[in-house]
Amino acid sequence: CALPISLEDPAGSVDYTALLDLVRAQTDDLARRGVRRGDRVGVRIPSGGRDLYLSILAVLAAGAAYVPVDADDPEERATLVFGEAGVVGVIGAGGVLRDRDGAELPVTDPAASAELPRETDDAWIIFTSGSTGVPKGVAVTHRSAAAFVDAEARMFLQAAPIGPGDRVLAGLSVAFDASCEEMWLAWGHGAALVPAPRSLVRTGVDLGPWLIAHTITVVSTVPTLAALWPDDALEQVRLVIFGGEACPPELAARIASRDREVWNTYGPTEATVVACGSLLDGSQPIRIGLPLDGWDLAVVDGAGQRVEPGGVGELVIGGVGLGRYLDPAKDAEKYAPFPELGWERAYRSGDLVRYEPEGLVFQGRADDQVKLGGRRIELGEIDAALQALDD
Repeated sequence: CALPISLEDPAGSVDYTALLDLVRAQTDDLARRGVRRGDRVGVRIPSGGRDLYLSILAVLAAGAAYVPVDADDPEERATLVFGEAGVVGVIGAGGVLRDRDGAELPVTDPAASAELPRETDDAWIIFTSGSTGVPKGVAVTHRSAAAFVDAEARMFLQAAPIGPGDRVLAGLSVAFDASCEEMWLAWGHGAALVPAPRSLVRTGVDLGPWLIAHTITVVSTVPTLAALWPDDALEQVRLVIFGGEACPPELAARIASRDREVWNTYGPTEATVVACGSLLDGSQPIRIGLPLDGWDLAVVDGAGQRVEPGGVGELVIGGVGLGRYLDPAKDAEKYAPFPELGWERAYRSGDLVRYEPEGLVFQGRADDQVKLGGRRIELGEIDAALQALDD
């Protein structure tokens, strides 16, 4: 991205040149403390302020991959995620890099400089729920991430593209892959990213007036949150993107009736945030749409053959957006070749969709996986947690 990076601090506006200076300074500090291209760095910083996003940018600029854990998540999850990912350190509050025991990492090479990442290097590693009780780490390369940013730029607001005058809500946990969309909707277009305090996001209802007060123009969110906002909360918003869970028809009809673009998107973490999308106009059915440029989608039956129009089957994803599991065995299982489609690598989503040429329609899950606030939860993970209790 060659455009200016802008991020508004809740205390007031900050000039982007100063922000870039801060990114460069933190990137150099990471390099001096031993972070090298190809490393993995944990990020666990409270939301709502600019330190979180500056640290993510610094890790990327240092050639490393960031591994986010929500600051409010239990300590045991942070320990598990950072251990599974093999991070060289964790950036916490204040942007300080520490080891996994909490000690600040010393400067080991005062003359070190960062090496820029290559397209095949990992940009981020995000952990999803695991059916065995152990979260699964999904790595996404810079090539896939850049393809995602470019593809979305060719989808949204083509008549009046996102630009420096726009203000994008940052309200999702960075441990949730949809946060990548929030960040790069802003930074990919030179717009401002405006973080909302986590306490405000949790209330749901109170976030609506905050959108008005902060003149937010672009929102990417989950339907359950948007459903809590009053009708006037989106008066200044010209782009709404739903994802993470099924969009209720009544919500789509209410929001799409305004003078704005409303999109319904679908995509698992394993396929770089979003794999397809549909522009909503308030009519039914609510579609998850057609693939992003560079993504391949197929709807297959139990024999692995494509279904006919109107048929229901499992959605299989291929193309530039495919990530990979850190666990080689799990990766080989879930991203195995799909000979019937002629794909060397394919992600079996476990989601059932109805194939219609106008756009896919989500039909539910083929297993017992559920969604809560857009986050994917395997019931097996809850079973494992319950069975670990002494009583």
